[in-house]
Amino acid sequence: MKQKLILTGTILFTILVADVITKRWALDSLGHGMTIDAMGGLVPLTLAFNTGVAFGLPVPEAGRWILIAASLFVVFMLAGLFRSAKPGDYVRLSSVALVTAGALGNLIDRVRWDRGVVDFIGPFDLGFMHWPIFNVADMAITAGAVMLGLSLWREDADPTAAAVLEPASRSIDDS
Repeated sequence: MKQKLILTGTILFTILVADVITKRWALDSLGHGMTIDAMGGLVPLTLAFNTGVAFGLPVPEAGRWILIAASLFVVFMLAGLFRSAKPGDYVRLSSVALVTAGALGNLIDRVRWDRGVVDFIGPFDLGFMHWPIFNVADMAITAGAVMLGLSLWREDADPTAAAVLEPASRSIDDS
């Protein structure tokens, strides 16, 4: 358990601190809607406030409170995945830490004010569409969700992983 806590806690803390610091920098350095090109023009930085969900999709009037409750529910569910993960399952533990850190980072913004989540990386012109503005928490959620999906898929694809989930004691009549 200690190994799980150290790995997960380190990732969670690092991402959460990076998210808070970069959002603070964006608030202090970028004017709302103004774009600055960073990294030789490769990365546009534009301060925006997202009161909706992913990709700026709108939510109803009470959406802020619904999203706060949903975030807390997700963190609770991730705690269950953390508890059930084996100490050596680094992919599962890392993915849980990334999604949890991202959820908490965006939750902090939703709780502290009604302006929404601070986003500042983007938008990216992909030629056929503009990729929405996002933040460090969003990157952690996305990377963690992909890793978690792969971890769960790997578990489903491996028949020995399913055997681990069977009860340890079976009577002779059950076989």
